[in-house]
Amino acid sequence: MAMKNTAGPPAGTIRYWAAAKAAAGTAEEPYAAATLAEALAAARQRHTARPEFARVLGRCSFLVDGDPVGTRDHKTVQLAEGGTVEVLPPFAGG
Repeated sequence: MAMKNTAGPPAGTIRYWAAAKAAAGTAEEPYAAATLAEALAAARQRHTARPEFARVLGRCSFLVDGDPVGTRDHKTVQLAEGGTVEVLPPFAGG
């Protein structure tokens, strides 16, 4: 039997790496969002007590289910049920 997602937007996991992990204060957290833009807006809202988080997030690269987002508008990047968003801050030398 196929799973129906009638209760709301797709749910999955956001994983934070390196400086993003430190700024978020967690390695991962759930998302419930249809697009990457929605998931990131909700994450910013959850971490308003950590002002460094929004600054770091603005400099990060993202992978959605293993695929680089690159320069695509985050509003156009669809998220899937059970998906994963990887948040990758700039690394030294790059």
